[in-house]
Amino acid sequence: MTAYLIRRLLWAIPTLLGVNVLLFALFFIVNTPDDMARVHLGVKRVTPEAVERWKAERGYDKPLFVNDKASGGEKLTDTVFFNKSVRMFALDFGRSDDNRDINYEIATRAGPSLMLAMPAFILGLLAAVSTSLFLVFVRATRLDVLGVVLCVIAMSISGLFYIIGGQYFFAKVLAWVPISGYQSGWDAWRFVILPVAIGVIGSLGGSARWYRSLFLEEINRDYVRTARAKGLSETRVLFVHVLKNGMIPILTGVVVVIPSLFLGSLISESFFGIPGLGSYTIDAIQSQDFAIVRAMVFIGAALYILGLILTDLSYTLVDPRVKLK
Repeated sequence: MTAYLIRRLLWAIPTLLGVNVLLFALFFIVNTPDDMARVHLGVKRVTPEAVERWKAERGYDKPLFVNDKASGGEKLTDTVFFNKSVRMFALDFGRSDDNRDINYEIATRAGPSLMLAMPAFILGLLAAVSTSLFLVFVRATRLDVLGVVLCVIAMSISGLFYIIGGQYFFAKVLAWVPISGYQSGWDAWRFVILPVAIGVIGSLGGSARWYRSLFLEEINRDYVRTARAKGLSETRVLFVHVLKNGMIPILTGVVVVIPSLFLGSLISESFFGIPGLGSYTIDAIQSQDFAIVRAMVFIGAALYILGLILTDLSYTLVDPRVKLK
């Protein structure tokens, strides 16, 4: 297993480098450093001197990938790509294009993002698995049909409907919670309880329907018949045997969610005014702040790779037949 972990971590380096190169190239195809300078200077008629000064202050005055004026290794190291990208592997994200410390912003905003994403993820997973197991328990009955219909209806409704409807009814009409904003400390729950509830409800339909399909495939396998022949109750068969053997596809789906636990929800944070990493990314995209976008994409890619490794490790816990070599 140790050799497997080392091999996967070594593969992560060229993967992250490739993501970085692709993002860097795509961004500068759309916007040159001169365009970025004009956007951030915020004036229509900006002088060439102001543009060059802005680029020099932020390190964009050098060639992008290859510096023909330099000699030796500096042809590659004395470039915008090397100076802006390599230090990210040491988790040094530098300063944004509006001259703010990105590391400080990430550390400050990670807390609100986790306060929103972690409860929504855990409660959503428990609700979806429990609902799907219940539907399998009452399979081929009217209650099962009703549950499937409700799941299809729930997954067909846009997430924006849940957000806007929840804000209007619970925040404006009933005034149970603030409509938007965030406050650190013990009062934070008042600001995240509504977006968490909306996140759980909005994802319940699709997740429960998918998990139900997984468990229905398991329910007719030989090991289930053997468990029933031994006299085990249907509840024990479902929640012990079927659930355990259905965990591998569930864990695979969970990987996709891991980056969002740290990077936050782009839509929810924007609508509810939560100062997390999701709204931070949206603001950076709108202001065309390449430094922040690059940092957030790098973190997202690293977290996704980490999630894949953790998923492989979790396979060995739920299925002894899986061996990592």
